[in-house]
Amino acid sequence: MHDIRAIRDNPAAFDAAMARRGITGASSEILAIDESRRAKILAAETALADRNAASKKVGAAKAKGDEAEFQRLRALVGEKKNEIAALEDQAKAEDTRLRDLLMGLPNLPYDDTPDGADEADNIQIHSWGNPRNFDFDPLEHYEIPAAKGLDFQTAAKLSGSRFVVMRAAMARLHRALAQFMLDMHTTQHGMVEMITPVLVREEAMYGTNQLPKFAEDSYQTTNGWWLIPTSEVTLTNTVAGDIVEENALPIRMTAHTQCFRSEAGSAGKDTTGILRQHQFEKVEMVAISHPDHSEAEQTRMTNCAQAVLEALELPYRTVKLCTGDLGFGARRTLDIEVWLPGQNAFREISSVSTCGDFQARRMNARFRPLDGGKPDFVHTLNGSGVAVGRCLIAVLENGQQSDGSVTLPEALKPYLGGFGAIDNQGNLI
Repeated sequence: MHDIRAIRDNPAAFDAAMARRGITGASSEILAIDESRRAKILAAETALADRNAASKKVGAAKAKGDEAEFQRLRALVGEKKNEIAALEDQAKAEDTRLRDLLMGLPNLPYDDTPDGADEADNIQIHSWGNPRNFDFDPLEHYEIPAAKGLDFQTAAKLSGSRFVVMRAAMARLHRALAQFMLDMHTTQHGMVEMITPVLVREEAMYGTNQLPKFAEDSYQTTNGWWLIPTSEVTLTNTVAGDIVEENALPIRMTAHTQCFRSEAGSAGKDTTGILRQHQFEKVEMVAISHPDHSEAEQTRMTNCAQAVLEALELPYRTVKLCTGDLGFGARRTLDIEVWLPGQNAFREISSVSTCGDFQARRMNARFRPLDGGKPDFVHTLNGSGVAVGRCLIAVLENGQQSDGSVTLPEALKPYLGGFGAIDNQGNLI
């Protein structure tokens, strides 16, 4: 959420930043509501002072026997009481309007976030590995004979489209990838492994800006819980409402969870295979950082995600997202895109975003400075470390052989009982 004081102090700067997001003149409505709210609060305070002054005079009028003055003052106290209640209700309504308006506006992009309309305007900043030269036409993951353990027919019978049942080698490979990522992040990258719920209260979804704007993209149960679209929601909200000590920062966490998305805006996109599912798994990374260190923390988290792909020998590129492709809560996002030879394209496998204090304000998450100063808002960062299903796709497509088998990355052997490949019948060998 945005700092109303900053908007008051420099509405032109706020509008200029919002214009980069395609939103014009946002400060006018914000400041009009804010002015109305503050005027009603001031009027309520003035009426309270008048009521208190009249209340003090009531007893004196009674003692003097001045019945007319006594009745006038009593009536005035009653009027002021009603006036105060009405003004407070009006101020509360304006406060809700202001909060809803601010909650619906995206974060302000950092100055170094490039301007642009869509993903075509993203800027590549790094690449690793060279796409393999195949002496045959590479297949997409769901066409590879070794991947016959991806069962879409049974999943459709159980749940409909955009679901999968994984069998045998596919299930084990998927599990191995998640364990490999968790071990890497905890033993090499200094993150604390977490197991968190996949059902959360509405407040948690507001805290990480899934609500109110993206309600249709998530699933809600009949008793009000929301299914998480990513464990960013749970990990980030572990500090909601807290004041943490400065020397406890940064807090670095990772979790492997089920994730759930309705894909409301993705009709017709990636309908075949497991690239875009309603239910999927991710290994997530979240950092709670001191504001002065969040820049370095984003670089560190990006390196952690890239290290996973390098260990798995998967070519990738890293791009900086432009304003037109930037997520709602991010100020800067670096997308890591893995090479998928079956599609002959790079596809996103991780987005590492820094949100500044945008989420912290929504969650009221602060830290206490070592010098004893006033608590200030933390910065929050999140990123996939990485999406397990998409990593499975990349391993299958990059390791496929002409006979339909798949050679697996050496780094996974300890997680697969020493097996290093899947034959064209779907068996680990």
